[in-house]
Amino acid sequence: MDSLAVFPAIGDRLSTAPGRGLSLNIVGFFSAGLSTEPDNLVLRAARALATAHGLTPNAALRLEKNLPVASGIGGGSSDAAAALRLLSRLWGVAIPHGLALTLGADVPVCLDAPQPRLMAGIGDRLSPAPPMPNFWMVLVNPGVGVATGTVFAAVEQRDNAPGPPPPAGLRGFAALIEWLARQRNDLQAAAVSICPVIAEVLTALGDAPIARMSGSGATCFALHDRQATAVAQAERLRRARPGWWIVAAPVAATPAR
Repeated sequence: MDSLAVFPAIGDRLSTAPGRGLSLNIVGFFSAGLSTEPDNLVLRAARALATAHGLTPNAALRLEKNLPVASGIGGGSSDAAAALRLLSRLWGVAIPHGLALTLGADVPVCLDAPQPRLMAGIGDRLSPAPPMPNFWMVLVNPGVGVATGTVFAAVEQRDNAPGPPPPAGLRGFAALIEWLARQRNDLQAAAVSICPVIAEVLTALGDAPIARMSGSGATCFALHDRQATAVAQAERLRRARPGWWIVAAPVAATPAR
């Protein structure tokens, strides 16, 4: 893995309270796309933390699912990381080193401070991203879920050279775009072969300074230096594609306290 992870100001919401046994109530716009069993990441995270400390998992969890399911933007991984944080406080236990990675390659970076990070290895090697400006992101999902495993299985070339390393600093938006323009997503061709509408989404975002597929798809993103241009693009796309999930959100170079 060789990835840049950033955290736009939009996401699911997870809350917890003491309970008898372990339960999960899923609400929100995308709740229908999730089940509480057998492989829900929030429940897996809860059970893994309890098992690590020899506890009976007692908690009532509530997940407000605001992000599309299986969309390549780390929503499930972020939910799992949130579950570990919340339950470590509720149960008064520490999160064991390495536990997050057993839940998925993106969980460690979501458990880390929510600021830009470079990911390497199998998601276990995290380092700070170079200094970069605040910017805005338009996220678009065409209403299609794509299983990560299916995309990886369809990748024909697995031994790829790394992209150009980041410079020491990306303090200007133009410098950020210049660096990102020389990067690539090695999963994109495989994802488009499985879900051709991804190419249509990228074309629709093409008037932005840069547009790319996120992760294993099918969500794509475009970057803007100002709120006004991001919101304007999102509004244009909503009118043209009312069936797509489209949001504009800020991305902060450093996390809010």
